[in-house]
Amino acid sequence: MLSLALRTLRFRLGGFAATFIAMFFGAALIMACGGLMESGVRDAVPAQRLAAAPIVVAGDQTYDGSQLSERVRLDQERVRAVEGVSGVERAVPDVSFPVAVVRDGHPVTDLSDGSSGDEHRPLGHGWGSARLAPYSLTSGSRPGGPGDVVLDTALAERAGAHVGDRVRLVVGGQAGEFRLTGVVEQSGGRTASQPAVFLSDEQAATVAGDRVDAIGVLPARGTDAAELRDRIDTALDGAAAVTLTGDDRGLAEFPQAAASQQNLIMLSAIFGGWAVLVAMFGASSTLGLTVQQRQREMALLKAIGTTPAQLRRMILGETLVVSVVASVLGCLPGALLSNLLFDKLVDAGIISGAVEFRQSLAPAVVAVGASLLAAVGAAYITARKVAETRATEALASSAIEGRWLTRTRIVLSVLFLVGGVGMAVMTVTMMKGDLTASTAGPACIMWAIGLALLAPGFTKAVVWLLQGPMRALTGLTGYMAVLNSRAHSIRMAATITPIILLTGVASGTLYMQQIEDASNRAAHTGVLRADDVLTSKAGPLAPGTLERVRQVKGVDAASSYVASTGFVQSPEDADQTGDGWPLQGVDDTGNLAVRAATGSLAALRGDSVALPTEHAESLGAKVGDTLTLRLGDGTPVEVKVVATYRPEGDATALLMPAPLLAEHTTDGGAAQILVRHAAGSDPAAVTAAVTAAVKDQPAVEVTGSGALTAGRTGGQQQLATINYLVVGLIVGYTAISVVNTLIAATGRRRREFGLQQLTGFTRKQVMAMMCLESVLTAVVGVLLGSVAATITFFPYSLAKLDEVVPSVPLWIYLTVVACAVVITFAATLLPTWRATRFRPVEAATAAA
Repeated sequence: MLSLALRTLRFRLGGFAATFIAMFFGAALIMACGGLMESGVRDAVPAQRLAAAPIVVAGDQTYDGSQLSERVRLDQERVRAVEGVSGVERAVPDVSFPVAVVRDGHPVTDLSDGSSGDEHRPLGHGWGSARLAPYSLTSGSRPGGPGDVVLDTALAERAGAHVGDRVRLVVGGQAGEFRLTGVVEQSGGRTASQPAVFLSDEQAATVAGDRVDAIGVLPARGTDAAELRDRIDTALDGAAAVTLTGDDRGLAEFPQAAASQQNLIMLSAIFGGWAVLVAMFGASSTLGLTVQQRQREMALLKAIGTTPAQLRRMILGETLVVSVVASVLGCLPGALLSNLLFDKLVDAGIISGAVEFRQSLAPAVVAVGASLLAAVGAAYITARKVAETRATEALASSAIEGRWLTRTRIVLSVLFLVGGVGMAVMTVTMMKGDLTASTAGPACIMWAIGLALLAPGFTKAVVWLLQGPMRALTGLTGYMAVLNSRAHSIRMAATITPIILLTGVASGTLYMQQIEDASNRAAHTGVLRADDVLTSKAGPLAPGTLERVRQVKGVDAASSYVASTGFVQSPEDADQTGDGWPLQGVDDTGNLAVRAATGSLAALRGDSVALPTEHAESLGAKVGDTLTLRLGDGTPVEVKVVATYRPEGDATALLMPAPLLAEHTTDGGAAQILVRHAAGSDPAAVTAAVTAAVKDQPAVEVTGSGALTAGRTGGQQQLATINYLVVGLIVGYTAISVVNTLIAATGRRRREFGLQQLTGFTRKQVMAMMCLESVLTAVVGVLLGSVAATITFFPYSLAKLDEVVPSVPLWIYLTVVACAVVITFAATLLPTWRATRFRPVEAATAAA
């Protein structure tokens, strides 16, 4: 039977082409998400500047299984402990600190040039750690003392500097002249992504303090690295340190890469799940329609003696052949798409550039397996129904559709609809922060699938409601469109399914991002108030900068601003997620846009904290109580609750004094100052005066209040970019499914169009009839898709903005609807025009 099916394939190229396209793009979409998932799971962060050290010791960047946001440093005692381990030839401490190389009054590595992420920010180091790359001098000599500097070749070229030249640097917020004593490059042809600046070990220690970022371990000759690692672990037992080898060594250089990997796993899992659901359902829907359109052929085969088992083997066999070829071929563009997505995420700063893209055969196996599962599952259900139907009944049902509301359809639709409601409830009641999207997004897809399963019933209802107006306004063509829609509601429902997915996923997700952006703005501007923001691109601002700004005429308030992330260690915090809580440090309440509900915000001095009212109630904390916080570098700090406040929107920040919070950040100081203009002052004049006050600091930039939201924390930008990238792919796939399904459904009606023309219909009337059928298809699909989108829209708005109906632009929804309508009409009318080009007699006698 399989050989018969393959030999007659040329007569059914349209149906098999539809199946092939659905499988091909479905596998590509799943493969793209799978490659991102594998890259996150593999944790590949190869060492760059520490590549010569087979073992690297660094601070433990985790707290209670969660990633800390600031670098955890080690004290000198740990260096001595490692150096004393048997088998260690040398333990080389490495320190790093922000630095900027200035040319023509501007940093030469200004990140506005297109690079992104901390891995592209220049860092200063002591010369002793240069051997860990290893770096070698291409010209000149090592820095001999204070005032000497060595640059890597890329920095030297960008600065236009040569050995012996005076180079202007900003170190620790202070600008000064240094003598370029040498230029280095990394040995072995490797290139570090992070520009390196080397000072003398003494001067580096003065800038960085007595703590180190990492310890590069150089084993003695003949020492086994694995055994040495175990001995080092034993020596450091109880210390907040980790021993890294292999590709994990890069985490000592780029601790933020671990958070990138976790986010990559979580987000690729979320959107990969979306992709699998959409791809599998879209492919199975197309395949079901293709097999359903062959009911007459199946009935005739049964009438000439074909057994049910032979029919099942034929349908499953031909489906398997087409699906295997399509899904395997789909993995090729899927692999390229995955790599492209990864690069885009790195360019956007969502993933650290230190993380390497890794892709094996595992995503391809998953993509092919998921595609085959969808195809074979749909083929089996259809084949079983065909095989169990008598020949005479099958011939009748090929012309008139049978019962659509089967037990299987009811059970599946209820499961998907109830699952969507459950996720919506979880969105409102259980999810916090970035995790809110992990339930809100899939809820839309589950409802879209649940409603699609019930689409035949909804189609009948909508056709019944619109049949009167359509007949009255369009006459005979409208009457025929209504009759076709009523008689073939199952066929029509198959074409409606991808429109539901397109409308629901696109509008739901795009509005979810609008809500997220509004929540993010409220979280920052709803707590802080600033007209100007001073930002240093070279670490902490120079001492005395804040006082200088406060003295500018027209400045009403100026405050240092520090942002970080921390955890409530005690009392137990039931609302705390793995991302912790945003911490915002200020030292002038004039820059706060909130008022104290209890206590006084002016008391934010020393070791103190102000909590949002809901968070305080959840902790059972009142003014005067003491909390233990784990700050961004893992340091436990006991703080006194001095106030509670009512934030706007989804703001959850704990307010702290800026000096306390700055001490426990990677840079060790405040890199921003918030400036509020005095009432009645000239904004332009005040901004100009503030800019003039810091003109001697080339790495300081003065911008508007938008800098607060531009530097948003907690992964908000990750959600935005990935939404637009991956959801764009999903929407693109559903758009392809719409075109694919409509072309397949319309192309198979060539015989029907021929019979209509033989009974007196003109080609124009056939086109008008199909135009009206497209209207019905689009109305039902857009209506059900809009309903599916609400299960994401309203709960997400309530969770993030505390309002059911947010203020979002209507044009987004209208654009989605317009795209769905245009695709529906184009994919229906073009095949109809092509099918009616033939003579009616030829079309009427063509194979159905």
